[in-house]
Amino acid sequence: MRVLKFGGTSVGSAERMQALVSLINDDVPKIVVLSAMSGTTNHLVEIANALYAKENDKAKHLIDALEKKYFDVIKQLYKSENSLTKAKELIESHFNYLRSFTMDMFTVNEERAILAQGELLSTAMFHYHLEEINIDSVLLPALNFMRIDENEEPDMKYIEQNAKTELANYPNKKLFITQGYICRNAFGEIDNLKRGGSDYTATIIGAAIQSDEIQIWTDIDGMHNNDPRIVDKTHPIAELSFDEAAELAYFGAKILHPTCILPAQMRNIPVRLLNTMQPQAKGTVITSKSTGDGTKAVAAKDGITAISIKSGRMLLAYGFLRAVFEIFERYKTPIDMITTSEVAVSLTIDNTTNLDAITNELKEFCSVKTEKDLTIVCIVGNFTAEKQGYAFKIFDALKNIPIRMISYGGSPNNVSILVDSKLKKDTLVALNKGLF
Repeated sequence: MRVLKFGGTSVGSAERMQALVSLINDDVPKIVVLSAMSGTTNHLVEIANALYAKENDKAKHLIDALEKKYFDVIKQLYKSENSLTKAKELIESHFNYLRSFTMDMFTVNEERAILAQGELLSTAMFHYHLEEINIDSVLLPALNFMRIDENEEPDMKYIEQNAKTELANYPNKKLFITQGYICRNAFGEIDNLKRGGSDYTATIIGAAIQSDEIQIWTDIDGMHNNDPRIVDKTHPIAELSFDEAAELAYFGAKILHPTCILPAQMRNIPVRLLNTMQPQAKGTVITSKSTGDGTKAVAAKDGITAISIKSGRMLLAYGFLRAVFEIFERYKTPIDMITTSEVAVSLTIDNTTNLDAITNELKEFCSVKTEKDLTIVCIVGNFTAEKQGYAFKIFDALKNIPIRMISYGGSPNNVSILVDSKLKKDTLVALNKGLF
């Protein structure tokens, strides 16, 4: 069985939903994971923010506007009066549920329930469309088997057991439709896998059922060797290893959610990135194999803050780095890059929620300097230690770019540099010219 994930653009209109049918209607058993219609989750976040602020009239206005959008879509999506009536009742039910939150206290648990409505709507609407055109499918509620634990990590044992139980209820069915992004937490409440979580849902399900292949369908024909929004003449990469793809996703390649590689990698399940607008394009296949040497792609991650830590006590001392890292651990702040010398440590973070508290604690035993508005540019490939010339090509391309920090050696797949965000475009263009 395969797992196919389609993002918000792929279900963003009646026309896109209708076009989706040809991509899934064959004899191959599959689970289709759908995101909310494009724009819906952002709209639901606005509604939740208005409710938090007790701006109930604003929330009602936003709910009415989103409901109208859905009514407009179903008028184009369904041909029969029966399907249209059924879809109207579906939409009215969900939006009356949203309106119920304007009449009572609003909490974080209710916010998560609100954010789940987009996926619940898109999957039901698409299932109704398949029914109308006589394609047999099962609507499989993700809330029946997707769960995270107390640490907000996928509860894989629970998911595996319950996904297989759900599928076993339909032994003769080949096509299943389910929701991306949404799940339950350890207390049974509605929760989610955070932004971009539909990719994660697909690879978690794929790992749980030991799928033959996981396909992530977007509006781009695979993972490109550079950012096509910034750099001209980029091209899709035919093959990547799991490690290479994970580096690119974490450091800014928007086509793939950073967390989604691991479940597939753990079960050695190929992940294929494909384009709904150009389904004939080969896209990118991600497997355990690393093919070819040298640079394969470049990605950039914005919103980076550098922290420079200096102390004479670090010289020839042990325990200094532990003391530094324990502070970041206490504040649950991940570190992206790190470089060290005898008396200094420089590192980067992208979550600055607790930056003031972290720097105040660091200042108790060292001097601290912070710098914001930086960008990590990640050069990814297969940089075999025995081969020569990789570093020369990279830094020759960057000879006119001031570099704040360099990280290499932690992985044979990644050379990372830190630059001022104002130089991001210049850096990506220079690398594209020098490496590709």
